[in-house]
Amino acid sequence: MFRALLVLVCLHECLAAESRHVETYPTAASKKGLQVEMTENALSLGVKHAALNVNLSQLVDPARDSGEPSWKDNGKTFHFKASALGHLDGQIKALSDHGVIVNLIILAYRSGNELIDRLMLHPDFDAKAPNRLGAFNCSTADGREWFAATLGFLAERWSRPDRRYGRAVGYIIGNEVNSHWWWSNCGKTTFDEFAGDYLRTVRLAHGAVRRQSSCARVYLSLDHHWNIRYGAGNEEQSFPGRLLVDYFAKKATDIDWHLAYHPYPENLFEPRFWNDRTTRISPDTPRITFKNLEILTEYLAKDDLLYQGRRRRIILSEQGFHTPDGPDGETIQAAAYCYAYRRVSALEGIDSFILHRHVDHPHEGGLRLGLLRRDGDARPKKRIYDCFLHADQEDWREAFAFALPVIGLKAWPTDVSGP
Repeated sequence: MFRALLVLVCLHECLAAESRHVETYPTAASKKGLQVEMTENALSLGVKHAALNVNLSQLVDPARDSGEPSWKDNGKTFHFKASALGHLDGQIKALSDHGVIVNLIILAYRSGNELIDRLMLHPDFDAKAPNRLGAFNCSTADGREWFAATLGFLAERWSRPDRRYGRAVGYIIGNEVNSHWWWSNCGKTTFDEFAGDYLRTVRLAHGAVRRQSSCARVYLSLDHHWNIRYGAGNEEQSFPGRLLVDYFAKKATDIDWHLAYHPYPENLFEPRFWNDRTTRISPDTPRITFKNLEILTEYLAKDDLLYQGRRRRIILSEQGFHTPDGPDGETIQAAAYCYAYRRVSALEGIDSFILHRHVDHPHEGGLRLGLLRRDGDARPKKRIYDCFLHADQEDWREAFAFALPVIGLKAWPTDVSGP
């Protein structure tokens, strides 16, 4: 036993010794998080975790020949746009200076700039795909060089001991990649083709990040389709998330990957997840939502999914609750958040619950997921706002009490085996 522990310690030290910045992963006081849009407001709400979108297509500057900011990698110099970088610096530093654990959602949108799109987007990206969101170009030599250099540049910048630009410790590679046609497009493709390409991308990201930071984590991104796929279209457009977890369990045992999961209710317009019908307390469940979230933590605790004897970590990096029409809409949304937060708080193996959204978005298919309404230039608070504020405070029971009869509970469960 001692010998095995010694080997693990040595492996950890070797990994740390290869990193430019040797640091300890931060500890949060609670699991409360938010996809932050207004930094000062998020801090006033007491967030402990944040997720920020990083669009590489807005960040890279391949046409630039000189000047700063730049990064040298393998004898080549890579340039980046100061305005986009400065915006991210401001958000990350303000949050991390207040102890918030910052996670970055790494994305590549179609920009319309031919050079940038050629370097950033997968060569088989289909311009007819929705959302303009592509898989990364890790297929060509130039694409791989730019992707690895960009991740290395960002990881070094946001891991410096002086925290000059702030600190980020999580890198989520893509968005809901099991529904790739919509959120990580590389054309119509088979599961094996997509999984192989995504594994190559995650390997590049992991290597680039860990060369700079000894503790920063790299995450896969999945939606709530566990044993079924999204959409009624071609099977080459999406696949069940469990397939990708199992693929990485076999093919990526040597890298320290983790999971960013999105356990939305089965119907995004129906926040009462406790009524979900496509969830079972079984690994064969069609979906994993807040109703049966324990299935995910149990699955990742399997021996063949451990990394050097330790569980891979789970964060809930994007999920929220729609505000239904009618006089009780805000109450139902708020009650759903209360119940979900209590379940996540009691569940070992999940590090954070990062709510989506901060403010209702006018172009989100009619969904109203925010803590705040969008009313012209005004941002009125919804009922969920105060629930979020008090979720990790001593008076949470008082703040959450209204939700019990809405859900049909007499008391809050103390673990996920509750009602």
